[in-house]
Amino acid sequence: MPDALILGPDDPAYATVVRGINRRFVGEPNRVHRVTGTEQVVAAVAEAVRDGRRLAVRGGGHCYEGFVADPEVDVLIDMSGLDAVGWDETRQAYAVGAGAGLGAVYKALFKNWGVTIPGGSCHSVGVGGHFTGGGYGVLSRRHGLTVDHLYAVEVVVVGEDGQVRAVVATRDPADPHHDLWWAHTGGGGGTFGVVTRFWLRSPGGGPDPATALPTPPAEVWLHAVTWPWASLDRDGFDRLLTNFGDWHERHATAADPYAGLAAALLVQARAADGISLRTTMDATAPDTEGLLRAFVAEIGAGVGAAGPMTQDSGKVAAPPDATAPRKLRWLWANQLAAGSDLERRAKYKSAFLRRGFTARQRAAIWASLDHPHTDAVLQLDSFGGAINEVAAEATAYPHRDSVLKAQWQVYWTDPADDDRHLAWIRQAYRAVFADRGGVPVADDQLDGCYVNYPDVDLSDPGWNTSGTPWTELYFGLNYARLQQVKARWDPTDTFRHAQSVRLP
Repeated sequence: MPDALILGPDDPAYATVVRGINRRFVGEPNRVHRVTGTEQVVAAVAEAVRDGRRLAVRGGGHCYEGFVADPEVDVLIDMSGLDAVGWDETRQAYAVGAGAGLGAVYKALFKNWGVTIPGGSCHSVGVGGHFTGGGYGVLSRRHGLTVDHLYAVEVVVVGEDGQVRAVVATRDPADPHHDLWWAHTGGGGGTFGVVTRFWLRSPGGGPDPATALPTPPAEVWLHAVTWPWASLDRDGFDRLLTNFGDWHERHATAADPYAGLAAALLVQARAADGISLRTTMDATAPDTEGLLRAFVAEIGAGVGAAGPMTQDSGKVAAPPDATAPRKLRWLWANQLAAGSDLERRAKYKSAFLRRGFTARQRAAIWASLDHPHTDAVLQLDSFGGAINEVAAEATAYPHRDSVLKAQWQVYWTDPADDDRHLAWIRQAYRAVFADRGGVPVADDQLDGCYVNYPDVDLSDPGWNTSGTPWTELYFGLNYARLQQVKARWDPTDTFRHAQSVRLP
């Protein structure tokens, strides 16, 4: 194999690699290795270790924080050329290069074999970071997380003696490398080594490629509706959030008739149109349209007048009216609902909910929505179902009994606005969890944060006064085991960032 292409700051393509989706962060590495094979990754890591240079890895460029664009990073490994997707007859599993984007993976798996994975809806997200943090999407209530279908992983690691090698670790408990596989089922990226390839096969799946991974529904319903702020008073707002939480508490099992439904409630600041609900539902089961209409009616009961969702209030095009779902072929619906590369400045925060928001929390959310900005939103996503059928310790991803995933988001373009938007999201989040030290400490209602939505404020005692460390918020009781894997496979802490797993 030829050597990797190496870019320096004077190369025209350099700027396209060192800037990710969040324009708050721009890297300044001296060297960018654009790799196309495992051997090139081994060589790049070995060179960085030999020269004592700090390194980082870039896949799709969607890291929410400045972990990859850290100014201390001197060597960046760009994985985008490692993007092949194919059937591996030897392992009887799908081999996916760690630099592939989700959209390319969906198309390849479905068009060639009629299968899919329950991953996210933003097609440009790289699988390297997405998979290693868990991998959630609209099919997860039916099929679990992406890591629940991870059979094996190839990782370039560094030994205590500085030797660099590629290791394949599988979910076979008898595999001497099994702990490395487990760490990549939710331990997050950038901690244990450089993932070069994933193999995907569902438990009990294969050896036929057509049965090795889930089959998506042939058709799905899409529905979108908005409750305009002009029609929403405080009582209607409370009712809407309560209805959404209560419904998900009652429909959280994998056997539920609504396991094929995934909804997102977009609670936008009052400068925007209103609060929008967008829903995707498997259209192949009996009476799915009736079930979908009943769901929308139940969420909106007692809320106020609703109207069609506008193009500005979400990523799914509006149906002709608020009561008319659209039925589409699965792949087309998957592409239509795909998120886009915003390439703006942004900040994100997250929480898992075992139950809906309390009255005090709803009051805090209501108060936060006066922010005079159209791109400030709290998004609540359906959770539970097959996700919760897996034991919390079976994978490194621990959040296995939640019913909702919450994500605060704010986007802007002018660096001069950094302080006011960061202040808004930090204060809004802290107010919701004020009785827990400003963060969603696990209890009977809450269950920490999503490692794929990293938030450095969780490590800041000024914003997290709970006494619960960020490691517990992300990893729960699995953190101690992750530290043991770290000690075995990265004893020199070669792979690190502001919130990577620490050596014990």
